[in-house]
Amino acid sequence: MVNLKDIISLEFAYLETFTKRIETSWGSIFCNENQPSYYNANHAHISDTIDNPKLIIDEVKNFFNFRKIIPRFYIYNLDAQQELIDQLKLNHFGFEELICPVQLWDQKVLKKEKRKEISIELVTKENYSEALNIECSITEFGGKAVREKAFEVEFNHPSFIYYLLRCDGVACATACIFIHDHQARMESVATLEEYRGRGLIGELIHYIQGEVDKKGLKNLWVFPINEKIEKVYQKYGFKTVAKLKMGHAFLGGRSIKEIQGDS
Repeated sequence: MVNLKDIISLEFAYLETFTKRIETSWGSIFCNENQPSYYNANHAHISDTIDNPKLIIDEVKNFFNFRKIIPRFYIYNLDAQQELIDQLKLNHFGFEELICPVQLWDQKVLKKEKRKEISIELVTKENYSEALNIECSITEFGGKAVREKAFEVEFNHPSFIYYLLRCDGVACATACIFIHDHQARMESVATLEEYRGRGLIGELIHYIQGEVDKKGLKNLWVFPINEKIEKVYQKYGFKTVAKLKMGHAFLGGRSIKEIQGDS
């Protein structure tokens, strides 16, 4: 059985590579003033039931407003958080519920015939700009304004390993793994629009699975952004082990569903 606290622990380790975590009596605040429009880098995170939700909302609003960042909340354990949700709506926060699949690789490295037109390499200083171009083209990642800075941080962080796929010599897909405590998490899976539908992501995932196996890591996780992407990963040996219901409250800007193109 997958424990929510274990998943959140991995999530926090990932977040702390690009934003500062501030512990409070009721949860955590994540803040990166250099990336004010990067949602994951700037939000209050609440998992447990809280007392005095109005005081906490005021605290978070004051914290982010002082830094000229839109206040946001990521809320888990929604069934026990109705008082907080009601108070957020009274304070004019937009609110959306999100279903967040959690998937775990079955650790089976399937034998696959290599396609001669495809090559996969590590992202280095030499091919950095090619990988960045792919990342910045994905609107679901926040576009150039967000990914340019975030990619630089991740590329230079020792816990990330980035891979670049070429098709007939053209750089057209990227993905990375984030490694923490012998666990790997696959992130930033992206393909240029004109190269989609050719099975390139499957080639990249298969390669990464082989690398994870070689490194002797315990697990390979993926947190797809929606149920449509969840079904894609199921084709490549990932089993859905949990579906987390999360709330996103925001006092301005776009919802996550809007960014992901679901609304």
